[in-house]
Amino acid sequence: MPDLKDLGEAGRHEKYERLIARAKQAPAMTTAVAHPCDETSLRGAVEAAAVGLMCPVLVGPAQKVRAVAKEHDIDISPFDLVDVPHSDAAAAKAVEIIRESRADLLMKGSLHTDELMRAVTSSTTGLRTARRISHVFVMDVPTYPETLFITDAAINIAPDLDAKRDIIQNAIDLFTQIGLGTPRVAILSAVETVTSKIPSTIDAAALCKMAERGQITGGILDGPLAFDNAIDPEAARIKGIQSPVAGRAQILVVPNLESGNMLAKNLTFLLRADAAGIVLGARVPIILTSRADTVRARLASCAVAVLLAEARRRTAPIQGG
Repeated sequence: MPDLKDLGEAGRHEKYERLIARAKQAPAMTTAVAHPCDETSLRGAVEAAAVGLMCPVLVGPAQKVRAVAKEHDIDISPFDLVDVPHSDAAAAKAVEIIRESRADLLMKGSLHTDELMRAVTSSTTGLRTARRISHVFVMDVPTYPETLFITDAAINIAPDLDAKRDIIQNAIDLFTQIGLGTPRVAILSAVETVTSKIPSTIDAAALCKMAERGQITGGILDGPLAFDNAIDPEAARIKGIQSPVAGRAQILVVPNLESGNMLAKNLTFLLRADAAGIVLGARVPIILTSRADTVRARLASCAVAVLLAEARRRTAPIQGG
């Protein structure tokens, strides 16, 4: 079993370690792993199983999965292996397993995100709900005291106002349901004043008004805020911004996918942050990992999904009265 303290510098990523430790208290979740056909994705599922987070069901070309396991000395003998011919079929079969209630979570393997999401969003055989599907990076930034959410940096390219409402609600629900409290939500733009020249500032103002009217619930919203005065109290003070969010944000809502992706990767590669990834708004949480992820980040992605699924299970209505 991997020792979490050996996964990185001691004390630098305690926020993730707390999430992982809490998730280990929940029952291990059966997880359909779509196309785990490289070392990173296969090892990630096996390591999550080793620390008690999941029971993987490996869905992919059996010969290829076994070859990867043998080449990299990964023991997959305890796990079910569902043989399918290629990555498209793996995505479809993994989704089918979820629809048949044979797994609690869905995990991306070595296939492309678009390929998996096509199966997830299919109008006839997918996992859609009434809520817009969106992505959250759950980031452990060593220089920031809070667990930091960034949304949406992977699914919605240029969301409109209605999509942003769902993106924010998804992130708030995740934050609260995994036990982090009431989040402070900063809606980012290039400036902190509303101007018709920058449409994202108008969206930010509208979203704050929507929260006031109960169209977004569970969080404290402010925006538009520039990145500096969203996360740095001194920057907020210098700009004269007085709000419970400015300088202390926990959820950062970006204007579009490009800005969010660049922000998350800047934090990852310049500040040595870890970025766990999860897709929300589908029937089950979807674990979205990258080949560049550390072991700790992969485990944190699994931990967040487990905590969310367990919270939903606890609050699900009892059927039949």
